[in-house]
Amino acid sequence: MAVLKFRIYLEEDDSVYRDVAVKHTQTFLDLHRIILKAYEFDSKHQATFYRSNDHWQRGREITLQKYDRAYKAEPLLMDATIIGSEIRDPNQKFVYTYDFVKNWGFLVELINVSKEENNKITYPAVVRVEGIAPSQYGTKGLVNDKLAEVEEKYDLNPTALMEGFSEEDEEGNATQSEEEDTTSTEGNEEF
Repeated sequence: MAVLKFRIYLEEDDSVYRDVAVKHTQTFLDLHRIILKAYEFDSKHQATFYRSNDHWQRGREITLQKYDRAYKAEPLLMDATIIGSEIRDPNQKFVYTYDFVKNWGFLVELINVSKEENNKITYPAVVRVEGIAPSQYGTKGLVNDKLAEVEEKYDLNPTALMEGFSEEDEEGNATQSEEEDTTSTEGNEEF
């Protein structure tokens, strides 16, 4: 059974992409779901694929469902269309559009065909992640969690930044500078 590896580029930034592997007998609905998973998008919106050429021109439509609009040709449905049936050449391309209001555009390119399945992988699968995915709705919780980790590690809380910098001695202990040291240390027996 053939395994198809697709590279899914973010249309606006080709340095951000995800590689996914699917069996040639799986449907475009499976490909749709793994793309959403790879980019951490929800599945609440309309979506469609277009068969494409080397110039990314949109051809035959493979849609999630038949939408209320005019079609040049009757669209194929994702859940009824096998991916392998739409592969016309070794570098087959598709344009994938998700959320017709936000109009997320992805360029989907076949980059590898393998005759061997990997028994350790459940298909479809995300096999490579490159670049930071955009946030579907403008903010991303994951980024905030990572910022919180950085804040804790480097103690970047706002009050510490407002107080100014302190100097460190050779052991890394914070000390006050001479200008800040206005208190008397006489009688302090700890030093």
